[in-house]
Amino acid sequence: MMTTNDPATRFERPVILEGNRIRFLKDQSTVAVNQLQTRDAFSDKWNATQGLDQEEKLFETQRAWFLRLYGFETEENLRNYLKAAKTIVDTGCGLGYKAAWLAELAPHACVIGIDLSDSVHLAASRYTDAPNLFFLQADIADTGLRSGSCDVVVCDQVIMHTEDPERTFVHLAGITAPEGEFLCYFYRKKALPRELIDDHFRSRTHEVDAETMWAFSAQLTELGKRLSELNVSFDSPDIPMLGIQGGTYDIQRFIYWNFLKCFWRPDWGFELSKITNFDWYAPSNASRFSREEVFGIVSRTKMEANFFHEEEACYSGRFRHAISK
Repeated sequence: MMTTNDPATRFERPVILEGNRIRFLKDQSTVAVNQLQTRDAFSDKWNATQGLDQEEKLFETQRAWFLRLYGFETEENLRNYLKAAKTIVDTGCGLGYKAAWLAELAPHACVIGIDLSDSVHLAASRYTDAPNLFFLQADIADTGLRSGSCDVVVCDQVIMHTEDPERTFVHLAGITAPEGEFLCYFYRKKALPRELIDDHFRSRTHEVDAETMWAFSAQLTELGKRLSELNVSFDSPDIPMLGIQGGTYDIQRFIYWNFLKCFWRPDWGFELSKITNFDWYAPSNASRFSREEVFGIVSRTKMEANFFHEEEACYSGRFRHAISK
């Protein structure tokens, strides 16, 4: 019988439990070069994030956004949603704050946070008091979890950073229980000029060292800050050939959505905004999707949307196995 505090029973490969850390007895996974570079970029990111004065502000903002992205109006609604779940997996868990939140909301469930980066070691050290929370360093496209073993699988703001997002989606859908749900976020394609610049950085990241990329991220942040401080708005025409939608824009947001991700949030401060810019431009793997591409992946995986959300930045949804008719 599967017990709440025995995560080993969820895995098809032998694992060892060391406190709240899980590791494979023998790690047989292979990781592509681009994924290794992406792993290292996110290890840098999470190391830089830990301990910032604005860290809790980030966590608070992300939790509130999570509720909106996946159709939960309140935290209490999410708590009720998780009541029937025995196993919850947060893939791409980073510093583990979301996994810890889910473990708090569902103390009856076994919650496993998985990340390829070294952030899982920081997460495991930080959250030692939750008896139902465990962390594993692994490729989220090869978690080692048994097919159909997880009632709720979360892949929030991560799948685009994997080597093959569709393969990752197929794997995570596969470990989702027949009556369970897979919560997934896809980064949305932007205007053509922004896409071309993004593609350029996907091909250049191996050639740029971390110090240079951090300096570039600081420059982007300063640009975003200065543009925002202009406090200028204007009416842009529709430019369909470039994918630019007409409307009233703040000048910083117009450049951000259509040309260059120069992220800036005054309430987050300079360092956290810089980390957000680094988060996007440093990794080799950072795919973007159209609505049609998202539903193509969902359909080919024989899943269907129980809830679907879209906004300028992304698509997100709760997906379940399609019911044969």
